[in-house]
Amino acid sequence: MAPPLLNLDGLFLTFGGTPLLDGASLSVTPGEKIALIGRNGSGKSTLLKIAAGQIEPTDGEIFRQPDATLRYLPQMPDFEGFDTVEAYVESGLGPADDHWRVAYLIDHLGLAGSADPSTLSGGEARRAALARLMAPEPDILLLDEPTNHLDLATIEWLEDELARSRSALVTISHDRRFLENVTDAVVWLDRGMTRRLEEGFAKFEDWRDKLLEEEEAAHHKLGRKIEREQHWIVHGVSGRRKRNMRRVDELAELRKQHRERRGPQGSATIEASEAEASGKLVIEAKGLSKSYGDQPIVKDFGIRILRGDRIGLVGPNGAGKTTLLKLLIGELEADSGSLRHGTNLDVATLDQRRAALDPDMGLADWLTGGRGDQLVINDQPRHVISYMKDFLFSPEQARTPIRELSGGEKARLLLARTLAQPSNLLVLDEPTNDLDMETLDLLQELVANFAGTVVLVSHDRDFLDRTVTSTLVPEGDGRWTNYAGGYSDMLAQRGSRPFKAIGEGKASQPKSSPTATPPRAEPRKKSAKLSYKQQFRLEKLPGEMETLNAEIEKDETKLARPDFFSRDPDGFNALAKKLEDTKQKLAAAEEEWLELEMLKEELEG
Repeated sequence: MAPPLLNLDGLFLTFGGTPLLDGASLSVTPGEKIALIGRNGSGKSTLLKIAAGQIEPTDGEIFRQPDATLRYLPQMPDFEGFDTVEAYVESGLGPADDHWRVAYLIDHLGLAGSADPSTLSGGEARRAALARLMAPEPDILLLDEPTNHLDLATIEWLEDELARSRSALVTISHDRRFLENVTDAVVWLDRGMTRRLEEGFAKFEDWRDKLLEEEEAAHHKLGRKIEREQHWIVHGVSGRRKRNMRRVDELAELRKQHRERRGPQGSATIEASEAEASGKLVIEAKGLSKSYGDQPIVKDFGIRILRGDRIGLVGPNGAGKTTLLKLLIGELEADSGSLRHGTNLDVATLDQRRAALDPDMGLADWLTGGRGDQLVINDQPRHVISYMKDFLFSPEQARTPIRELSGGEKARLLLARTLAQPSNLLVLDEPTNDLDMETLDLLQELVANFAGTVVLVSHDRDFLDRTVTSTLVPEGDGRWTNYAGGYSDMLAQRGSRPFKAIGEGKASQPKSSPTATPPRAEPRKKSAKLSYKQQFRLEKLPGEMETLNAEIEKDETKLARPDFFSRDPDGFNALAKKLEDTKQKLAAAEEEWLELEMLKEELEG
């Protein structure tokens, strides 16, 4: 095994009270891709900053290869002294690095090289920082939530870029699909300690659950041992006094271990306050159009949203997802077309910009609107402290100003207030930002089981697959198409067609004007593995073939019934035709699977 480029061992860090890190370790060897996993507030970002040399631990050993290059993705990049984005990105290069990477990364991350860095939005600033640290292809990349503010096309590009990169990677992310596609090992930071899984993220959750079950069983066993020892002390036959005192001391130590055990952090309890059911028709749009200047955002759009539908909006940044969302709920007026809302509609909206948060208010006052200490959830009064605990806030945080909260805490607080409003239509704009995976799981379950209607915008592919019943996608020039199913279903229906951002379909200027790409850039576009979409089809086809086989077996059984034809000749003929069509679909799926398998073997061979 290659010697580590970076090795952190026995790290201890406390800010008073319970240690944030208590024996944590992290080892990174050349080329490996590690997912750093843990709850919000567990110390993941702190551990990454220690690795980057930005924070010193209270205790522990730190080793970095002297000649190894390391780059860390900051939350807020410093643009001081740089007139253009291109100059900022170039400043990350070393003397021997290739300058073609700057133009390549600026273009693929959707930035304008000539833009003034001080005018960038938060998301653009983060993408510029990502370009700057990736440009020199360092030995180690340390990325804290790299997919935040990236659209789906850019996330998929970043996955492919990181998977092919020679750089070792340690990344924090809540995006399951991103972690599954990029990482080959997992470091789990839990209660100040780290445990490592030498497999990709796809195996993490089963492994974690098994460890927690074993830990709980060991804790229960310790409790039983304490009971036996205590019974011996009280009722056992006295032996030599020295032996008895040793047993007493051992019992005291066992009690201390049992008492001081830090159990797993509690889970959030997410519940939506539901209003009375709306009418069957929730939203009906006909011929909606909206343009800004001569640029169409929505053009001749129509849809019928019924009670119980869960609609997901996806697409590139700038494609108009939030604009379409506001048109549908009537918050924004269309240039033309008609919009009709159903009866008895109560709307609760979650805004990705968090504009509703008042930084000077305390948590409890903001949740109640400054009206006492009670909330009403599903017609039942709840004390605000009790409701805060459901979202993992401590009673001590009740008077904490919102400005002092972390990004994850702000996301949970906004979610808590949104779900406290009685509603039968949830409108969620990027609800997954900054949520840890456990809270994200609960939100997925809530959305999937919500009795009303949900319209949401998200770049989280796994979240979309688990929640929505149809997916709206921009096709360019203001045209939108509604596909049945989640994100993966939409991809299967669209084939290989890419998303189109605003302005595509017309002759337009590139986002930046880099110099011509040197010849070296071309080989990097070739990949010795299947593309993302080919890999997706290869993984999905066995399930499709199994479903088709089951359908064929069911239809053949039904056709074999002796009285079927005499009882229903039309039904018999229709089913026979359907069976033939299903067999053709199965043959096509088997052929596609075989071609992809052969291609995979050829590429890997």
